[in-house]
Amino acid sequence: MKFGILKERKNPPDRRVVFSPNEIIAIQKQYPNVSFKVEASAIRVFEDESYQNIGIEVTDDVSDCEVLFGVKEIPVEALLPNKKYFFFSHTIKKQPYNRKLLQAILDKNIELYDHETLVDATNKRLIGFGRYAGIVGAYNAIRAFGIKFELFKMPKAAALKGKEELIIQLKRQILPPIKIVVTGTGKVGGGIRELLKDMKIKEVSVDHFLTKNFTQPVFTQIDVLDYNKRKDGQKLDYSDFYTHPAEYESDFERFTKVADIYIAGHFYANEAPEILSQKMLQANDCKIKVVADVSCDVQGPIACTLRASTIEDPLYGYLPSENKEVDVFHPAAIVVMAVDNLPCELPKDASEGFGEMFAKHVIPAFFDGDKDGILARGKMTQNGKLTERFQYLEDYVNQK
Repeated sequence: MKFGILKERKNPPDRRVVFSPNEIIAIQKQYPNVSFKVEASAIRVFEDESYQNIGIEVTDDVSDCEVLFGVKEIPVEALLPNKKYFFFSHTIKKQPYNRKLLQAILDKNIELYDHETLVDATNKRLIGFGRYAGIVGAYNAIRAFGIKFELFKMPKAAALKGKEELIIQLKRQILPPIKIVVTGTGKVGGGIRELLKDMKIKEVSVDHFLTKNFTQPVFTQIDVLDYNKRKDGQKLDYSDFYTHPAEYESDFERFTKVADIYIAGHFYANEAPEILSQKMLQANDCKIKVVADVSCDVQGPIACTLRASTIEDPLYGYLPSENKEVDVFHPAAIVVMAVDNLPCELPKDASEGFGEMFAKHVIPAFFDGDKDGILARGKMTQNGKLTERFQYLEDYVNQK
C-alpha cells in the first residue's frame, strides 16, 4: 500500500503535517509493506530533506499513491480523482464556504475520510489537534493579560520552538493573585489545564474559587453542569443536558463576578444556551478582563467573540457597553483572544502528537480488515455518493 503526504495549499500557510519523519519510520517498522511518498513543500515544519534522509521519496507527483493525507482543505483544482483522502474538510456542519469542495469530491469519485469523522464505537473522536489548541490558547491568555496591564511582555507562541519554551517564558513572569476559569474537559480543556499546571498555578474547587480569596494565582476547570442550570430548577445529570440542551440556561454569571481570565475550551452544540452573554459582560460586578476563546465559535456562546483573530494579530478589545470592537488599551475594554487555528503556532509539537494518535488509532484499520469499524464510520463518500452515515448532507450538497 502506498501512502502520500500532501503539501498544504491553504492560506494563511499551515506548516503542520499528518506524519513526521520519525512517525513514518515507526509505521514502516510495524507494517513493512507500506511505502510513502511526500509531496515537496517549502513551508512544512519538517523540511523535505528530513524525509529524504530516511529514504522517503520527495516529489511533485503523488498521483500513484492510493491514500493521500493532508491537514487542511484541499483546493478543488488540486484534487486527484478516484483516490482516498484524509483531511479536515470542514463540511460536516454544512459550512457554506466548502460546499463546492464536497461537490467536487463526489464528482471526482473520491473517498473522503474527514479527520473529525474518525471515531470509536461510542462516537468519541480518535485524533485531533485539540490538546495543542488548548496549550497555545492558555499561553495566549496569560500573554494577553500581561500586555493589557503592561505587566510583562512575552513573544508569540509561533516564535518559540515548542511547548517547553512556552513554559520557560511563562515561569519567568510574576502573576498577581488572579483567578482563571476554564470551560471544557475534553482534549482542548485538557491542554489548557496541562499548561496551567505546568506553570504551577494552583487548581481549586468550584466552591473555593467562588467563595475564597487567594494570595496566589488559581484556576478552576468547570463542566457543563457547573455553568448551566435547568430553567425549571431541577437538578438532573449530564445526559439530560446533552439530550435537552434547550431546557437549560447559563449559570456562568457567578464566575464572571470573581474571575479575571476566562479560557473557553468547551464543545458547543447549536441548541445549547449562551454561556457568556452581553448582559453579563455589561454588569457592574463583572470582573473578567481577558477572554481567550479557544473554541472560537463566532456569534456563538461567548458574546465578546465578535470575530476570529489571527496569529499575526491575535488580540482585540471588546467594549461591553456598546457591544463593539475597540482598541485593546481602551480603559473599559475586555481583551479577546479568538485565534481559530491555534495549533499552527506549535506546528512541530502538534504534528508529532497528531501523527502518533493517527498511527495508534487509525493506521491498524488498513491492515486488520477494519475490525473495529473505524474506516467504515469515517468514510463520508464512496462511488460518487454520500455514505449512509452522512446522508444528512444531501440537501447541503445539492444546493447551487
